[in-house]
Amino acid sequence: MEGTPGRNAGCSRCPSRHEFDGDPRQEEHLISAASAFPALAQASPRPQSGIVACIDCSDHDAWIYSHARALATTLDVPITLLQVLDGEGSTRSRPDPIECNLRRREALRALDRCAAATSAPPTKTSIELAEGQTAEEICRFVRECDDGMVVLGRRGRQEAGRPGMGATVHKVLMQTPAPVLLVPVEAPLPAAPYRRVVVPLDGSRWAESVLPLAVRLAKASEAELLLVHVVPTPEMIEARPLEVEDKKLQQALIERNEQAARSYLDRTKSNLSASGLRIRTISIRGEDVREVLCDLIQRERADIAVLSARGHSHRHVSDVPYGTVASYLMTHCNVPMLVTPATIRSGKAQIAVGHNCLRLPLAAQA
Repeated sequence: MEGTPGRNAGCSRCPSRHEFDGDPRQEEHLISAASAFPALAQASPRPQSGIVACIDCSDHDAWIYSHARALATTLDVPITLLQVLDGEGSTRSRPDPIECNLRRREALRALDRCAAATSAPPTKTSIELAEGQTAEEICRFVRECDDGMVVLGRRGRQEAGRPGMGATVHKVLMQTPAPVLLVPVEAPLPAAPYRRVVVPLDGSRWAESVLPLAVRLAKASEAELLLVHVVPTPEMIEARPLEVEDKKLQQALIERNEQAARSYLDRTKSNLSASGLRIRTISIRGEDVREVLCDLIQRERADIAVLSARGHSHRHVSDVPYGTVASYLMTHCNVPMLVTPATIRSGKAQIAVGHNCLRLPLAAQA
C-alpha cells in the first residue's frame, strides 16, 4: 500500500482523513469506503492543532476520550483521535493489501465507535491512522501540528517494567514538545466543566510557567484555582543524634520556610487577581514532597492538575525530561496530570494559553 507522499511508506499516516461535528456516525459509510478503497482517498492535509488523543482500541483504552473531550471543550479546540497500527510486520514480509485494508477499516470503525460513545456536547473530531512504532509516530504527528496537546492513558501502577508508566508513555514524554495530559485508568469521569484545577508550585520559574494555561482552564470552566506548595523538612547530617541546638536550628529553618511559602503564595494569588478567578492557596509541611502533594491533590478532589515537568531541579539536572516530583505524581496520583515539557517549542506558542490581563510572578517573567 502506498504511503502519503513525502513520508516513509513503512510509517505513514492512513491517506484518509475524517471529520465530523457532534454525530460521528453520519460519516460511517465514508469511513468504510475510504478504508476499503484507499486509492480513491486524497492525501491527508497538515494535521490540525488541538487535542491529539492517542487511542489503542484493541486495548480498550477508549476511556481517555472523555478526558480529551473535556479538555478540548474547555479550551474550545478540536480533537484528533489517533491510532497507530503496528508496522513491524511490514519490514519482514510483503504486506497483504487485503489484510491491510481490513485492518485499517476495523481500526477506523473502532475509532468511530469511540467518538460516538459519549453523550457530551458536540466537539469537532477527526480520526487519523498511522503505521509504525507507536511512540515515534505519535511524536511525528504532534510535531507536524502547529501546536497542540497529547492525551495518553496510564493503565496502572506497574506496567512494562516501569512503575505506572508504559514504554510508549515514557518515550512520548521524552520526545514530544507538546504538553501531555496523562490520564490514569482509575481516574473518575471528568466533570463538565472542571470544578477545581490544582497547580503545584515550588517557587521556580519553570513551575510558574504553567500558570497561564491553568488560568485559562479555570476561567473557561469557572473552576476554583488551587495553588499548593509543600515545605519539606530540611535534612540534617546525623552522624550522631541531633543536639538541642541542632533541633532548634532545624525548627527555625522550617518556620522561616513556611513563612516564605505563605508570602510567596499570597503574592502569586495577588498577581493573578486580574483574572477574576476564585483562587485558594495551601502551604503544608511534609517529609516527602511527592507523597504529600499526591495525597493533597487527591484529598482536594481536583479534576485536573497542571504542572511543569521540571521545577527547581532543572538548575542542577538537565538531562532528564521530568523531575522526581512530576514523575511520582504521574505514576501514583489518580488525578489526570497535564504536564508541560521542560523544553518549550520555539517560534510558536502553545494553544493560546495567554491572558491579556494576567500578571505573572516576577520569577515567571524573568
